[in-house]
Amino acid sequence: MLNKKRILLAEDEDHLLEAIKLNLELEGYKVSTANNGKKALQIFKEERFNLVILDVMMPEIDGFVVAETIRLENSEVPIMFLTAKNTNEDKISGLKKGADDYLTKPFNLEELILRVNNLVKRSLKGDDLKEFNSYKIGDKTIHFNSFELVNGDESITPLTKKETMLLKLLIERRNEAVSREQILETVWNYDVYPSTRTIDNFILTFRKYFEPDPKNPVYFHSIRGVGYKFTDNQH
Repeated sequence: MLNKKRILLAEDEDHLLEAIKLNLELEGYKVSTANNGKKALQIFKEERFNLVILDVMMPEIDGFVVAETIRLENSEVPIMFLTAKNTNEDKISGLKKGADDYLTKPFNLEELILRVNNLVKRSLKGDDLKEFNSYKIGDKTIHFNSFELVNGDESITPLTKKETMLLKLLIERRNEAVSREQILETVWNYDVYPSTRTIDNFILTFRKYFEPDPKNPVYFHSIRGVGYKFTDNQH
């Protein structure tokens, strides 16, 4: 079968991982697997997928953080959580992290397959979702896909991938304080532990890019003892 639809499945219980993988393959899907969050992110960055299925309680990096990190780079791929956490608060938290569906354990495999089929069909239609491709701050526009900042005079400033991801995280959480811990998890994936000074330097760079007066910022703020905040009341 050509052009098999591809699914990334991350689950740390081996017997459940194998059972789900087998059933998805019987449905004609090509399945890549990971048994921890860090490996799931590595695989996601190397391949393209029509659906991501994530266990929440995983070693290394949990499913919620994996979903948030994926969402910084890709707002279209459907994400489904599998979890034993079944309170309404857990479900709401999962959906806020960017999930499209949430299935609690223990579950019926037939129901899982039906939900998977629906999510994959929706992803193929595009579901009229708008990719969060650009964002305007003052007279400058960030283009997230091309890692570029287009200035008011049409000149272009290249952005690094880390700059782009951090900008996207702060903008998605605009008017909220984002902790250093959250930035470490979603932008750096704990591969490298940047010091507070490293993140401060990114914020200083953003002020040079966007602030009319970098010494009196209106957009990018350091919140002492907490983290950082992007403020924009125009959006």
